[in-house]
Amino acid sequence: MSNRAARTAPKIPAASGKRTANGKARALEADGEIGLDGLLGHAGYAVRRFQIWIFQDFVCTLAAVDIKPTQYSVLTVIGANPGLSQMAVAQRLGIERARLVHLLDSLEDRKLVRRVRSRTDRRSHALHLTARGEASLRQFKLLAAEHERHVAEKIGSENREQLLRILSSFT
Repeated sequence: MSNRAARTAPKIPAASGKRTANGKARALEADGEIGLDGLLGHAGYAVRRFQIWIFQDFVCTLAAVDIKPTQYSVLTVIGANPGLSQMAVAQRLGIERARLVHLLDSLEDRKLVRRVRSRTDRRSHALHLTARGEASLRQFKLLAAEHERHVAEKIGSENREQLLRILSSFT
């Protein structure tokens, strides 16, 4: 998928056509012009569609380094807070513990993260980036900045800043 293709809004799959009442509905399906009616006024629908576009662009922009949005978030938080526990990272990012363990296993396999057994709580591990993880994160941040430029191109720089202000209460 090209970067340009990834930055276009995903198409809504047309219905099968079996339940259409007339030829007009079938023609709309064939043209991909399916009406959304009240969905256009739902913030949740619009946010979800934008999220899909954002994730597609992020994945495409960082495809060469094979880093997904959640992996990037985890690496960024660990890099900014060396020694955090797995529990703290999971809570701060809203990731289920079991999913985080799997994600950390994959980052550890790639030699980007290391777990260090806590000196105060033997059941806990402190998380640190490896030297390779630190170098990789610098590269990932450059690519993530490119992705953010794509977002600004899509919605405008001022709208991007306003969106960040609006959404900041959820972080």
